[in-house]
Amino acid sequence: MGHLALQRLTKRFLGVPAVQDLWLDIEAGEILSLLGPSGCGKSTTLQMIAGVLRPDGGTVQLEGVVLNEVPPEKRDIALVLQRGLLFPHLTVGENVAFGLKMRGVNRTDREAQAAAMLRQVQLEGFGDRKPSELSGGQAQRVAVARSLVIQPKLLLLDEPLSALDANLREEMQDLILRLQAQTGVTMMIVTHDQAEAVVMSDRIALMFAGQLRQVATPEALYRHPCDEATARFMGGVNFFPGQAQGRRWTLATGETLTSDVAQDGSVQVTVRPEQVRVLKHPSAEVNTFAAKVMSQRFTGTQRRLTLSLHSELVLQAWVNPTQEWAIAQDVYVQLPPDALWCFPSDSDPAADLSLSIT
Repeated sequence: MGHLALQRLTKRFLGVPAVQDLWLDIEAGEILSLLGPSGCGKSTTLQMIAGVLRPDGGTVQLEGVVLNEVPPEKRDIALVLQRGLLFPHLTVGENVAFGLKMRGVNRTDREAQAAAMLRQVQLEGFGDRKPSELSGGQAQRVAVARSLVIQPKLLLLDEPLSALDANLREEMQDLILRLQAQTGVTMMIVTHDQAEAVVMSDRIALMFAGQLRQVATPEALYRHPCDEATARFMGGVNFFPGQAQGRRWTLATGETLTSDVAQDGSVQVTVRPEQVRVLKHPSAEVNTFAAKVMSQRFTGTQRRLTLSLHSELVLQAWVNPTQEWAIAQDVYVQLPPDALWCFPSDSDPAADLSLSIT
């Protein structure tokens, strides 16, 4: 149950494309995050799936049924927004049971189901409270409970955790993943937060300017982005122009690197900052260079170093926070061949990140 297929999905506002010719399949029981910068068309896509917006082209299919002409309340799809938008005049229990009431479930059964769902979201005993008596995290739990109690085929979440503080976000992430595992509901999450998408998803669909750029598992998207714009969006900070001849890459600044990846022509070389090894003593390993510590910043889970190989080559390294380094300290950096990646130098990454209508 819950297989979603988007085919050639298109939406324009005043003639300007917000979503363009989008093809995407979500398997039954899968958690997929629709990730991208603000204005890339994520929420527009979600609203077309939910039935809030009508597509200008293409189809939305759920379990093989085209939903374009089906009203939102008959799509068997539940939607959780950034803020739960609970009915203020109803109790928490009545809010959770509202969808069951609209489906004609008798009062005794819907109250029992609502109470069971409140237990699942760790709000047992909150049924008689009003939404005004809840914290932000509790209100979002009620919104999730209200969506899941009707047993939808598809659950859509539009930036559901962005209004919560960091600790509450982690708690809600764990709760949503646990509930999804229990119910098996197919889930699509819209987010602009790369870390949230990586933690929450079986796969990530990355959008730029109304178009899908790459669909992959979180690890594949993180380690093997399809182009420089994707790598930058996923947190890449080290990019160096160069020339590649097979597995031998020569940077524009003169350094020659050995990579496990074969490529030819003009390239942009990249390496994840956490994969840069910083050494206090020289090493015989390939891709080892003398460097100097220019700055360091402690972040709690990492120590972020800015390293200068010389005046024209600077790179970032994120190392163990327990390691201490002094400004101007002489060090050595080693770039593992299996950590090096490159992209053909045939596109403007700034243009790739241009925005369209939300």
